Amino acid sequence: MSILLSVTGFDASRWMEALLAAAPKETVVLRPASAADESIDYAVVWKQPPGVLSNLPNLRAVFSLGAGVDHILQDKTLPDVPIARIVADDLTARMSEYVVWRVLDHQRRGMTYRAQQGARIWNERRQPAAGEIEVGILGLGELGRDAAGKLRMLGFRVSGWSRRKRRIEGVECFHGEDGLETVLRRSDILVVLLPLTAETRGFIDDALLSRLKRETPLGTPVLINAGRGGLQKDSAILRALNDGRLMEASLDVFEREPLPSNSPLWRHPRVFVTPHAAASSDPKALAPIIMRQIAAHRRGEALSGVVDRQAGY
Repeated sequence: MSILLSVTGFDASRWMEALLAAAPKETVVLRPASAADESIDYAVVWKQPPGVLSNLPNLRAVFSLGAGVDHILQDKTLPDVPIARIVADDLTARMSEYVVWRVLDHQRRGMTYRAQQGARIWNERRQPAAGEIEVGILGLGELGRDAAGKLRMLGFRVSGWSRRKRRIEGVECFHGEDGLETVLRRSDILVVLLPLTAETRGFIDDALLSRLKRETPLGTPVLINAGRGGLQKDSAILRALNDGRLMEASLDVFEREPLPSNSPLWRHPRVFVTPHAAASSDPKALAPIIMRQIAAHRRGEALSGVVDRQAGY
């Protein structure tokens, strides 16, 4: 039996090398021998070509090379087999590092001081203490919970929102529509780590940004989106920045990726852009986790991180 590695936008050779290093006796192929290749029993994918999995008769499970699975679910020809997302300390730590970095940079007036440096201006700006700032996190899955804990350790007040009721020590957790309103009205810095589903597509729009609090210790609210690009309306974020509803934004994801060179977000003075790099998947860290899951599943053990297709995550 063999494992299909089907990726777009990633260096397939790095993943092939890491998968085989983790399980040298396995056979890993980059494409099926035929549309109905009977030898393939598992697939490891990132933005796989539509239809590549649809006719594999012995396919038992599909693994995502990342925390998100919307790139898999977009393929309407998917067979009815389990889809497993990666839950890995490395991936979680990288996301928390990004969130903490961006929260601290906004809190400590990083954008203002970089602009002042460029203009050779010596002018100290007030930097509110961490305890003066409330960070609201939308999305309290593995990534959101870990980021919340690390921000709490630094002294930030943290609240969080999710579709379902959650409990996290030291974090005020809210759910449902009323809970969302509460978090939006309280957040000085809003961090978005939601999965992309039919319900959350376009979630960060004019209406949501208009529900944010009017004044914060930083001036007006700050937005950080490290979830999925489909969560946001780029044009709505630009309008909120230009009319004062947002002070600054750190964006790692966008409606179109790569971000088009003519996008105003590239040159906006109060936007920090990163190229979907907040929690890059490291083959050496993640490949052993996937291969251990496959070996365990072949022994009859249950998969972990199985996606609820109806929920989309």
